Amino acid sequence: MIQKSDAEWRTTLSPQQYAVLRQSGTEPAGSGEYAHTPATKTGVYECVGCGQPLYKSSTKFDSHCGWPAFYEAIPGALTVHKDTSHGMVREEMRCSNCDGHLGHIFRGEGFKTPTDERHCVNSVCLKFNPNKDK
Repeated sequence: MIQKSDAEWRTTLSPQQYAVLRQSGTEPAGSGEYAHTPATKTGVYECVGCGQPLYKSSTKFDSHCGWPAFYEAIPGALTVHKDTSHGMVREEMRCSNCDGHLGHIFRGEGFKTPTDERHCVNSVCLKFNPNKDK
């Protein structure tokens, strides 16, 4: 696992990336670069903090929630924790390599995907790499 000091993270991430990845923030709905990127683009979405591949572009779908949505992560890319903040119970997902906060997983919402899961990811946490197709 990548370990950096707070000062190192602040020099390598933008203020918005730092607020989301390191302080478990959330970007405004619909504001992110990848919120409306079509799933037809071939490649891999990587963690902006460490470059670890997180999602194949083929697992992206439009959930109309305002953030990029995926139905399945690359195996081993995430750690999932119970999140009881904001008066609700959710599943927080973090990068398994740098422990950056990515967003939340929602299950059983009725999306016609193979897993019926919605990985709601902050766009600012992602970097699209069209040259990889894991």
